[in-house]
Amino acid sequence: MGQYFQLKENKTNIQTEVIAGVSSFLATSYIIVVNPAMLSQTGMPFAAVLTATVLVCFFSSLLMGLYARNPILVAPGMGLNAFFTYTAVLGMGVPWQTALGAVFWSGIFFLLLSVFNIRTYIVKAIPRPLRYAIAAGIGLFITLIGFSNAGFIVENPATIVGRAPLNPALLIFVVGLFLTSVLIIRRVKGAILLGIITTTLLAATLGRWWGEGNMLVNYSGLFAAPDFSLLGQLDLLGSLQLAVLPVIFAFVFTDLFDSISTFVGLAEAAGLVDENGNPRNVERALITDAISTTLAGLVGSSPGTAYIESAVGIEEGGRTGLTAVVAAMLFLPFLFLAPLLSMVPAIATAPALVLVGTFMLQPVTRIDWQKLDDAIPAFLAMVLIPFTYSITQGIVWGFLSWTVIKLATGKSREVSPALLAIDVFCVLALVME
Repeated sequence: MGQYFQLKENKTNIQTEVIAGVSSFLATSYIIVVNPAMLSQTGMPFAAVLTATVLVCFFSSLLMGLYARNPILVAPGMGLNAFFTYTAVLGMGVPWQTALGAVFWSGIFFLLLSVFNIRTYIVKAIPRPLRYAIAAGIGLFITLIGFSNAGFIVENPATIVGRAPLNPALLIFVVGLFLTSVLIIRRVKGAILLGIITTTLLAATLGRWWGEGNMLVNYSGLFAAPDFSLLGQLDLLGSLQLAVLPVIFAFVFTDLFDSISTFVGLAEAAGLVDENGNPRNVERALITDAISTTLAGLVGSSPGTAYIESAVGIEEGGRTGLTAVVAAMLFLPFLFLAPLLSMVPAIATAPALVLVGTFMLQPVTRIDWQKLDDAIPAFLAMVLIPFTYSITQGIVWGFLSWTVIKLATGKSREVSPALLAIDVFCVLALVME
């Protein structure tokens, strides 16, 4: 095992990888409930979508660990499931069976791009300052998600966003945040995992002191039989109709930029790069992502993609595919134990997400902020990811601003043909929104 995953070369060990895998799983496990809750609004059975979600998480993360040997989890993407539900099915009136077919064909398209290394060229075409900015932007995005999940940051009509009034749940989140911070600073092994467990216990215990209406952890049972009724329910021919092509195109674009930017960001933040400074095993990782999307269409879910929450395990020291394998194995029992996930509330994983942002901001120190033709595009990419709540928007505007500024200042040599090709698709993505 040590030789296969190159544990010594990556300066890690089995214990560290296991802790990292458990941590990444806990930070990502919310998708098991969130994805079916969203997709079931299309008329798809909740239990069947939950089963499909677990299957995508398990097989995709396992493939990422064993084949690509990277500590990155793959699961149905947030944003992609929203597009599937609210735009394709509820908005455009596309039957969910046809939408699943569109997911499948977008995965096939990705696979072709990956096999012929076109997606690899896309990754290598991303300028280094934009890579660093994307990593930092994803860190800010994760932090925003954490504060939002905790109910700390809420919508405010007067100021767009604001802090929620203090309440018992918010106080538990703050305690969990400070506790996890101290554990990390004191270099306690498994600090993030211990923070999640401790915060869950606090929520379970203290929540009951405030009465039934304030319970933060609710036990709703232990076992639930898996539902495989969505297997093979996709409409392959119907999804190739002209009216559905914009749906396939949107899946392709959103998944393309989300997966690439997430993978690049995590690789830069964790130092998972090869001797040329490119993301490690990028070809295999992108093929894994493509297979995940294809699998999602077959089993009954929205597209799979690399997960930014993998940063939690990476921060715990996960550096090899063993981290992803451990996390994948933890998904599988929830084919039968899904109700148990309700015992880990959002406020328990929120501190981990917030603190991960701290570590992922480190790459910004590599950007030459005095070189404004680099700094401005990097800045736009970094801030637009959290400000628009979209990784895709951050990378699109980062690419476009880089190209325009470099060409306008006489530095066309810093704009590669591959980047120009990406810019064309960026413009198309903006036009077709």
